[in-house]
Amino acid sequence: MTQTIAPRVRTLVLLLLAACGLLLTTAGPASAHAALTGSDPQQGVVVDKAPDQVSLTFSEKVALSNDSLRVLDPKGKAVQQGKPFEVGGTTYGVKVHSGLPDGTYTVTYQVVSADSHPVAGAYTFSVGAPSTTSVSVSGDTAGGGVVGWLYGFGRYMSYAGFIVLVGGAAFVLGCWQRGAGVKPMQRLVVGGWLTLTSATLLLLLLRGSYTGSGKVGDIFDLDLLGNVLQTKAGAALVSRLLLLAAAALFISVLFGAYDKREDEEKRDLTFGLAIGGTVVAAGLAASWAMAEHASVGLQAAIAMPVDVVHLLAVATWLGGLTALLVALYRSDAPIESAAVRRFSQVAFGSVAALVATGVYQSWRQLGSWSAFTETRYGQLLLVKIGLVALLVGVAFVSRRWTAQLADTVVRQNKRAPQKERVAASASGSGKSKGGGSKRAAQLARQQAAMDTARQKRTRDADPNRFGLRRSVLAEAGVAVVLLAVTTVLTQTEPGRTEEDAKAAKAASSSSSSSSDSSGALTLDMSFDTGGTDGKGVVTVDFDPARVGGNEMHVYVQRPNGRAFDIPEVKVALTLEAKKIGPLAITPDRIATGHWSASNVQIPMAGDWKVAVTVRTSDIDQTTVSKNAQIG
Repeated sequence: MTQTIAPRVRTLVLLLLAACGLLLTTAGPASAHAALTGSDPQQGVVVDKAPDQVSLTFSEKVALSNDSLRVLDPKGKAVQQGKPFEVGGTTYGVKVHSGLPDGTYTVTYQVVSADSHPVAGAYTFSVGAPSTTSVSVSGDTAGGGVVGWLYGFGRYMSYAGFIVLVGGAAFVLGCWQRGAGVKPMQRLVVGGWLTLTSATLLLLLLRGSYTGSGKVGDIFDLDLLGNVLQTKAGAALVSRLLLLAAAALFISVLFGAYDKREDEEKRDLTFGLAIGGTVVAAGLAASWAMAEHASVGLQAAIAMPVDVVHLLAVATWLGGLTALLVALYRSDAPIESAAVRRFSQVAFGSVAALVATGVYQSWRQLGSWSAFTETRYGQLLLVKIGLVALLVGVAFVSRRWTAQLADTVVRQNKRAPQKERVAASASGSGKSKGGGSKRAAQLARQQAAMDTARQKRTRDADPNRFGLRRSVLAEAGVAVVLLAVTTVLTQTEPGRTEEDAKAAKAASSSSSSSSDSSGALTLDMSFDTGGTDGKGVVTVDFDPARVGGNEMHVYVQRPNGRAFDIPEVKVALTLEAKKIGPLAITPDRIATGHWSASNVQIPMAGDWKVAVTVRTSDIDQTTVSKNAQIG
């Protein structure tokens, strides 16, 4: 029966790994926590005068490099000058050359969000009138290509290594201490350590290219590696490597001196290993929590320790499950039903912690019920919840097989001493014959090996153990897919951020270039007349922004939002497509910083240029403009 199961196990594992690879390769570029919520000039706008700088606003703070913000002319030539800089808050800008000719310009950005994910994109605006451009923006993605795939694979393997290392060690120490002397169990935990260490080194090398050019040739660029070490993500990866050195010491004690100690000494060592192992495991979990989604956004001080507990619960459950699978399939030493029951209790506590922390994380990352179905993060989270529910259901079946296995193990343990006495008597009789002692010892070893093989066949043929092995194997298969979904989820923009970004973009678009539900139109334009105290913002309102008569209000404010008392404001409307205008409008002063004009006639619907002339002194004035669809 064992021979028929092994090929099925290998086939199932290969199919599961293929499914996980498919999930990772179809995940696409990493979506980030930060999202572009506004820009100046805005996307698609046509401005009358070339801007002095281009600024972008994100949903959270981002990290900049020298090439993070670029402005390209219609021929693809860069026209920005100097390094990008922080304008204020979450807004970042870059200066452009003065006197840009008319045409369509492309703005590209590549930044790193506060939760370590790259963010890239592009948009266009035009000066004077739109033109053809040779710049393609369709391929501007972050974290894609071969480097992006390798980085995703490295993340998956790092999670897998962490789960096997922590969960396997916890299984041995807390559930099956005899497993410390079992070779397959030792190889499992050491393999987890090697996997996590190798994956961490791979992520450290890939990080610079992953958040920058995306080129394979930049993976071994030492300058990029030096820059990575100065970032939050780089510091987290280095901290993980240092903690893995401590984990190596823990493993050497667990699988070295621990199994050779007497019971009383083993109890004391168990307590010390439990404390030290918990500290190291929590530190490894914190290396993710302090550099990714939990470290930014709402309630970060609470979210990070919650994330640590969540990761430890996942590792204890799924890693222990992997260790149990190895004990059932690969170990010659029979695992006691008591050890399986202890793991069942530990797994139940882990699932409880997983559910509690998962509910909090879901609320924090989604914020609304609609985000479950309307955002990619929410949809992936639903898949994860379904897989966890399936895993719990299969675990319930495993608990039933565990209870039925207890009597079988007791009977096997009763028969074992009898066989040992038979082997011992055979060895003793051989010694009494003098010259035949070597032959007798050889026969005794052969008999012991045959007995062990017979016990293993009997044990494997037991229907209760066979049922437990099948159910645990099914649990492990679901766990592999669950880990792949979780890896993709950690690289996906949280639903709350995605919805906030959509709302911010909609509000920005409504306030600048489109009418709201009442039909009013509002345009905001910054100005600088060049003189002393010459900066401010002028706002023009049209109501109902339709063909025919309109009410127009003009508000002038200082940069701090207070009303700006200036001597004169003029407005002119031009429909360049029909060669209408400019139609001059001189509004009446109503109050400080407020002018108004009634029955402003707009003869035709179209893309009107609204130019506002602001005079702040006898000699200092400027004209700013924006295009708006009216009618």
